[in-house]
Amino acid sequence: GIDLELRRGTLTIVTGRVGAGKTTLLRCLLGLLPVDAGEVFWNGARVADPASFLVSPRSAYTPQIPRLFSETLKDNILLGTDVEEAELAAAIRAAVMEQDVAALPDGVATVVGPRGAMLSGGQRQRAAAARMFVRAPELLVFDDLSSALDVNTERTLWQRIRAREGSSCLAVSHRPAALQQADTIILLKDGRVEATGKLEQLLETSEEMQRLWAGETS
Repeated sequence: GIDLELRRGTLTIVTGRVGAGKTTLLRCLLGLLPVDAGEVFWNGARVADPASFLVSPRSAYTPQIPRLFSETLKDNILLGTDVEEAELAAAIRAAVMEQDVAALPDGVATVVGPRGAMLSGGQRQRAAAARMFVRAPELLVFDDLSSALDVNTERTLWQRIRAREGSSCLAVSHRPAALQQADTIILLKDGRVEATGKLEQLLETSEEMQRLWAGETS
């Protein structure tokens, strides 16, 4: 019961209540979970094995709980990728982490501890986002990227993601800041698409969206 199309340069948000199937949808699209039926196409060509195809530089993915290692912040972002310092700085800024890095004792050379223990939950999320940005993939896939962020940082992050040129974004979120920036919202209910459209349209036509929005903005 799910059919969707992602257009280049757009931000698509998958939303719905807890248990609606949002994370499952992302993981199935990326080939991280087995599927019973259905096909994935990339620029009109069928993708035989999404798990091996939808990787950098085509696609990059951050799950709900990002994985960091007991290395420096720079090493956690690059993971062996060779880039110029300017590209690293641009990725950190895109992740709204420039002020956080400036406040760290050794900047990007700060060791973040086991699983990134020295960083806050929001900093770990943004470090994982910077890891994606530095690879400049065509498709960014996020699962609940901004759940640990304050309102202002969250709003800025989604604005910067929205402003990125040359890449598309598919994200799971129920946060107002994300929904307001979305070109398209895919509203799931019980594992199926309940409605599709922009926020204003869905708030007018979908009772499910109205209930979800009221719960998040109250």
